[in-house]
Amino acid sequence: MQAEELQRTCNAIMDEVGKAIVGKRQVLERVMLAMLCNGHVLFEDYPGLAKTMMANCYAMAAGCSFKRVQFTPDLLPADITGSYIMNRKSGEFEMRKGPIFANILLADEINRAPPKTQSALLEAMQERQVTLEGETQSLPNPFIVLATQNPIEYEGTYPLPEAQIDRFLIRTAVGYPSMEEEREILRRRRERGHEKVELGAVCSPDKLLEMQRHLEALHVNDDIEQYIVSIVDATRKHSQVQVGSSPRGSLALMRLSTARSALFGRDYVLPDDVKAVAVPALSHRLILAADPWIRGVRPETVIESILKTVPVPKVD
Repeated sequence: MQAEELQRTCNAIMDEVGKAIVGKRQVLERVMLAMLCNGHVLFEDYPGLAKTMMANCYAMAAGCSFKRVQFTPDLLPADITGSYIMNRKSGEFEMRKGPIFANILLADEINRAPPKTQSALLEAMQERQVTLEGETQSLPNPFIVLATQNPIEYEGTYPLPEAQIDRFLIRTAVGYPSMEEEREILRRRRERGHEKVELGAVCSPDKLLEMQRHLEALHVNDDIEQYIVSIVDATRKHSQVQVGSSPRGSLALMRLSTARSALFGRDYVLPDDVKAVAVPALSHRLILAADPWIRGVRPETVIESILKTVPVPKVD
């Protein structure tokens, strides 16, 4: 695949999604980067900001299968992965696949389910497989989890384990639209005459896999690799951080930087690519010390301060 074709396809997908999602180009780009990396996305934002619609729209535009799971306190792991059911006619057990067997899975309000159910996603997110009754079942490829959680609702919620949060390639927020964007939302709704949004498929799962393979061939300069490692290492030495990012953060930063360079039609990574994805790639991997956390310091602020102090390499 040529770089121009990849860039053109990515823009076509985002433009198609933009027919339903007004504005929010930066958020659309971040989701697109995660899809190029075959990585998972955690949306942490308030209700009603089109997180669910965005996930569905990306599935439609990319031509991928889509399933949605509403996480609740009584949700069981088998409700996600599926289980074996007795077929009375044949007298044999048959596997009934759960909603996890889809290219794009929306885990809505993921922090409302207990840890036992949340852990059902761990193997799937990391290994792209599930184990049922001792038998391993491969998930469709690509397999991407888009999860949402409400940051202001704590009653009846279960905080995600750090190990599971670390499996998300990026964490991002959607944010409220501007007044002009909100008026455009109302106008488009009146023109449609109904709630449902229909989008055309401008890609396919096979083409998305081809785009993902293209990233593996892109060049990453030695100085860029050192820059990435220096940023991640600085998170472990920062005075306001109790636990810094693991090497998984370095890998995420490299993959996202490579994807961003491809998104902008380049076959090489620049320091600006690293800077642009550092916050969504690393902020959810930090555990702040008690005092900064009490004072309301955000991990995003820590990452931004690190980017100002780590020397930027000069890449020809």
